[in-house]
Amino acid sequence: MNNCRTYRDYGEWLRSKLPFRVQKIAIDAGLSCPNRDGTVGTGGCTFCNNASFSPRYCSPMLSVAEQMQAGKQFFAHKHRQNAANGQQPLKYLAYFQAYTNTHGELEQLVKRYEEALAQPDVAGLIIGTRPDCMPEPLLDYLEELNRRTFLMVEYGIESANDDTLQRINRGHTFRQSCDAIERTHGRGILTGGHIILGLPGESAEESIRQAPLISALPLDVLKIHQLQIIKGTQLAKEYAEHPFRLYTLDEYVELLQRYIALLRPSLVIERVVSQSPAHLLIAPRWGVKNQEVMRRVMQGVGSVTFLQPLLPKKTYKN
Repeated sequence: MNNCRTYRDYGEWLRSKLPFRVQKIAIDAGLSCPNRDGTVGTGGCTFCNNASFSPRYCSPMLSVAEQMQAGKQFFAHKHRQNAANGQQPLKYLAYFQAYTNTHGELEQLVKRYEEALAQPDVAGLIIGTRPDCMPEPLLDYLEELNRRTFLMVEYGIESANDDTLQRINRGHTFRQSCDAIERTHGRGILTGGHIILGLPGESAEESIRQAPLISALPLDVLKIHQLQIIKGTQLAKEYAEHPFRLYTLDEYVELLQRYIALLRPSLVIERVVSQSPAHLLIAPRWGVKNQEVMRRVMQGVGSVTFLQPLLPKKTYKN
């Protein structure tokens, strides 16, 4: 491909929203998922092992405040680097990442969110959840919360193919993803989505078919990851019993080039690859970082041009 592609970078976008440097701190709020606890099913997503993306300071045995403090200590070296470079001190975004962070009683959820926001230097929240777990009373609260702090709700979409969603035991449909994203965006809340490329039964052409469907959603931010086979998951068992083909790095980069070319230019791309801990990762073992994959992708689709002008900064209390 040699077409020049306009691509919106997450770091640039975030700096347009917040007038200071921020670091995400992952939080495990001790919640479950509706496809784990019997609400819609059991067993969880076949690909999911939360240990593969939860940092060591993140534990449901600790309170939200304690996890925030542990996360700050974990990133203390960045504070020192900022100070040495004459930059502003870091502020933090509490990232409710593990499991489904809107799956619970409203009072319980609000307590956890507010506890995070009450910690020093916390500039806002990112709430990871599923599209079948966003009731209207919670949206009412989040709409009010959005008026006083930075807030983004991040939905696991994973696929636009209902057969795939059933195969990986998601317990929801693509129509439910569309509904939750539209309702959240309609409240003026920044909305993110997560997609996995290479899920069982999905060819490259199927992924390309889905790209315009994802692009048409009112998403602000998109994360794209390759499928990974993680120890301790149902998918790892399936892979051991009946191995299926995974993308090579070159194949994945080519797929990303085609996929990104079908996305609207205003859609911010936060990540294009995931790297699980080596002791948990079965395959594929590429050993590359997000920046390197994106560099290779952009070599194929042309020069990177950030959208201008950037949106005006919004001032948030913290």
